[in-house]
Amino acid sequence: MGENKNSEARIRANNKYNAKAYDRVNIAIPKGKKEVIQAHAKALGKSINGYVVEAIDEKMTRDKTQEDTE
Repeated sequence: MGENKNSEARIRANNKYNAKAYDRVNIAIPKGKKEVIQAHAKALGKSINGYVVEAIDEKMTRDKTQEDTE
């Protein structure tokens, strides 16, 4: 029988990888807004994290384009 998917060793390995590969950003949003964002992201086939990262990237691209035209 193989290793349990959520074993302590697996969790430690995932945490170690995540610490190397990702920076964390915590945000606070008004109560109830999380559910709205989550439903919208799910309708698009995305996680909240994926949706937020994509939204930030798009906004930064728009801002950069606007800066370049000024």
